[in-house]
Amino acid sequence: MSDKATRMLEYLAHTPAWVTAAEIADHLGVTPRSVRSYVTQVKTFAHPLSIIESGPAGYRLNRQAYSRLHEAATPHPPDAPTARLYRLVRQLTDATGGLDVYELAASVFVADSTLEADLTRLRALLVESGLTLSRHGSIVTLEGSETDRRRLLSRMFREEGTRGLLELEAIQAEFAADSLGAFKTDLLAMLDAQGYFVNEFGTTALLLHVAIAVDRVSRRPGPAVPVAGRSGAATPMAEQLGVLLQRHFRVTLDAHDLDFLALLLATRVVTPGHDQPAGIVAANYVRPGDLAVVRRIVAQASAEYLVDLEDEGFIVRLTLHVRNLIDRAQHRSYSRNPLTRSIKTAYPMTYELAVYIASALQAQEHITITDDEIAYIAMHVGAHLELQGRREELVTCIIVCPNYYDVHLLLQERIERLLGTDLEVVTVVTRSDVEWSALHADLVLTTIDPQLHGDGVIVIQPFLTAADVDRIRLAASRVRRLRRRAQITGDLLKFFDEGLFLRNFYPRGELAMIRALGERMQRLGLIDQAYVDGAIDRERMSSTAFTDHLAVPHAMAMTARQTSIAIVINDAAMDWGETRVNVVAFIAFSAAGRSSFQAVFDQFVEVFADRADVQRLIKRSVDFEAFIGELAHLMDQ
Repeated sequence: MSDKATRMLEYLAHTPAWVTAAEIADHLGVTPRSVRSYVTQVKTFAHPLSIIESGPAGYRLNRQAYSRLHEAATPHPPDAPTARLYRLVRQLTDATGGLDVYELAASVFVADSTLEADLTRLRALLVESGLTLSRHGSIVTLEGSETDRRRLLSRMFREEGTRGLLELEAIQAEFAADSLGAFKTDLLAMLDAQGYFVNEFGTTALLLHVAIAVDRVSRRPGPAVPVAGRSGAATPMAEQLGVLLQRHFRVTLDAHDLDFLALLLATRVVTPGHDQPAGIVAANYVRPGDLAVVRRIVAQASAEYLVDLEDEGFIVRLTLHVRNLIDRAQHRSYSRNPLTRSIKTAYPMTYELAVYIASALQAQEHITITDDEIAYIAMHVGAHLELQGRREELVTCIIVCPNYYDVHLLLQERIERLLGTDLEVVTVVTRSDVEWSALHADLVLTTIDPQLHGDGVIVIQPFLTAADVDRIRLAASRVRRLRRRAQITGDLLKFFDEGLFLRNFYPRGELAMIRALGERMQRLGLIDQAYVDGAIDRERMSSTAFTDHLAVPHAMAMTARQTSIAIVINDAAMDWGETRVNVVAFIAFSAAGRSSFQAVFDQFVEVFADRADVQRLIKRSVDFEAFIGELAHLMDQ
């Protein structure tokens, strides 16, 4: 299944009611037509199980069938297609002279036909990347700039991160830690009693560290290896963690282990007046030398793989882990990691990035880092990329709820529980004298009358009602729609220019139109006369009228200095070949810009498949700004 189909399935899994195609489309940032294709993908993938129900109200997950599918799922085998595809990209990226397909197939122990299928998948992956796959006999070559090659790898990282690296069920199964769920329940109750609130995204990562610590201590034959952290007695929170660990796992961790877990917990605690910013944690608990080393290595890795890892909280948590790793390596008391094999095969890009970090650490500290320890680094990286990807999609919000006992905590907990897939709570304001102009988020949810009014400000009840939830969800949907439309508008403005927009312009015939638009593009330095002549030759060969409404004249050669479109919109249709058109889009193709242009162009042409959409575009495009706005709206449908 595609990544979008998988995300749709996850969305349905978190929504018990019927969901319309429009709501799913809004969540995924696609059109309702695309949603129907994803439903078909899922049904084909799950056959003979029927895991999605369709009806007048939309779509709903058949949870019984979904559970059976989940139970039947098996880990990726060593030669998983995802791992092979990534390895193929890396090999072609490094081999500028090309590779022999038969030697490639032999090197990864697959049939020639399997490798041919992988190459077909790779060609689909290269769309919009600026790269092309060329083949001469048995030699296949990846062609394109170094920047585009690295952008492709970066995109594959992001897509891999959206699949979610850390799941509670996987951790429990691999570490034989059946009590993690009950431990998590008691941990949240303990924190709630102290006025803390734990971000759910950070909880699973914390539980992973708990499982690691319990597993390591239960298997440790000799005296404990000291784990870096503060010296001296454990903090009150660490002591309470020790009680919970003893109760659920029958293990006793020393003060250093407990203090380390408490620090990891503190970096994930969100509550007014109690949170510890990464800078404070770094100043109090991380060695400056360790932090400098990790920061340097992370910067190098970010530059090498074009992945954004330069988040201070992530760097601090990784530094804490690295110090413990160094201590273990120096004592040759490595931690085992039962997830290593599955991470290497199912998340090959994340694992390779971890190898890069581990290699730099080895050279710096003169130690040996095992595959299991590399997999732990991969878990840190994967958890960060997963959270980063989710945050980019979430709508940010600020809660304004004056402090009255723990009402604000209960309100935040309910909002996160019911709307966690839509919203990220960035701040909770517990004062009544609010500086409204200083609140910067997509939405402001307030229990008091705001002095700030607008679509993004929603008055809610202290005890959240169903009506409040519906209004917040609609507002979040509107924010995402406006974001998406702004993105489409930005993409359009890369290729359309106000100086190349004409309204009710009627030269005498197709060739006169091409010459007139070509002159304007020449004046802007986009093309030369040879391109105009090429467009005329192409038109004489065969009409470029795509539909009954649209003509797209262009030259066959991609010699333009920049991919651009000159657009004419006429109320009255003009003759073009054997048909009549209202819109003429003269396209200047550049070799460098064609691949990135293709997706925009496909959506542009799709608008003209619907007569009502065309008439609406013609009627409302009174000027360039209105044209771009209306086109973005139609492309977003």
